[in-house]
Amino acid sequence: MSEDTATIESPVAVEAPTRKRKRDTKRKKQPRFHVVLWDDNDHSYGYVIMMLRSLFGHDRSIGMKMAQAVDSHGRVICMTTTKELAELKRDQIKAFGRDFTIGRCKGSMSATIESEATDDD
Repeated sequence: MSEDTATIESPVAVEAPTRKRKRDTKRKKQPRFHVVLWDDNDHSYGYVIMMLRSLFGHDRSIGMKMAQAVDSHGRVICMTTTKELAELKRDQIKAFGRDFTIGRCKGSMSATIESEATDDD
C-alpha cells in the first residue's frame, strides 16, 4: 500500500452485557379523584340535567337521578377519574354559567374535587 492510501479496519462488534431487570409485575395506578357537585337553591333540575349531559355525557335519566341526589344529599359525585381530568371537569362546571330560568341565580354551580382514597380512610 502506498502512503496516500488509508487503511480502513472493519469495526469489531462488541455486544453490551445484558442485565436482567426485575420486572414490576404490579402496575402502578394513577390516583383517582371525584368531581363533586354541590347543592344550592339557585339552579333548577333542568339546569343540572342539561349541564351534566353537556359536560359529562350523562343521559337524561342519569342526570335526573344525580339532580335528585344533589338536592337531597347536598352533593353528588359526577365522575371519578384522573386528577387532571377531574380538575378540568370541576372548572367546566364552575364556568358553565347561570341558570336563566331562576332570576336570583348569579352564576354557575359549585364543584370541587376530592381524592377517591379518602373514601377508604
